[in-house]
Amino acid sequence: MATNRLNEIWGEGRPAVNGWLGIASPFVAEIMAGQGYDSLTIDLQHGALDYSAMLPMLQAMRAFPVTPVVRVPWREPGIVMKALDAGAMAIICPMIDNGDQAAEFASYMRYPPRGTRSYGPTRAAFAHPGYGVAMNDEVLAFAMIETRAGLDNVEAIAATPGIDGLYVGPSDLALGTTDGRLAPGFDPTDPDLVASIRRIASVAKAHGKRAGLHCGAPDYAAEAIGWGFDLTTVSGDTRLLAAAASGTVSRWRELTGTRR
Repeated sequence: MATNRLNEIWGEGRPAVNGWLGIASPFVAEIMAGQGYDSLTIDLQHGALDYSAMLPMLQAMRAFPVTPVVRVPWREPGIVMKALDAGAMAIICPMIDNGDQAAEFASYMRYPPRGTRSYGPTRAAFAHPGYGVAMNDEVLAFAMIETRAGLDNVEAIAATPGIDGLYVGPSDLALGTTDGRLAPGFDPTDPDLVASIRRIASVAKAHGKRAGLHCGAPDYAAEAIGWGFDLTTVSGDTRLLAAAASGTVSRWRELTGTRR
């Protein structure tokens, strides 16, 4: 039976580095998958893509030893189950505010009697040899903590059976918990927001769950591992492309003494 490489990495006591895909391109997914990430997340929530783009991206990633993850748009059973049937080995679900919502999400992830997932792993059966009900133990459910309610109820969310980890979205967490004091963005340094982020990791650990954090820079992502996070996302395809292109053009203009 296929196994989840993230579980293997964590079982060896190592943290994982996650990449992010928001461009609807199998070629981009293939390029990113070949760069040494432990996992890659296809972003169906804010990425410029839909299910029809996600499926070939998952296929392109299969050539590499990278765990395929999907962030779904919402806590809705249809898209969670379709992403799993397409071959995702982990699902990140946004805007989980309480234990009841966490339980709903968790139920969509597993086949009965542990959940309500409908059986029909159309592509997953080919992508992951031996795929079946036993995959209940391999797929991972990450609840995003990114609102005031989610932060207030983080203990109940972490304690929910079937939730395997908490994933922090710092931009929405800043918007939702600082009364407009902070703008959304990666790698926050505000002491109160950092304290909230570190608390989420601590709560996850206390309940035997994994913790993930969305980051922009590798230095910040590495520091967060020291805070107790098991997985940190470092930037993503859109930001990496923009940064490389901008740096190249800026250097050319500097060397040639030209301006736009």
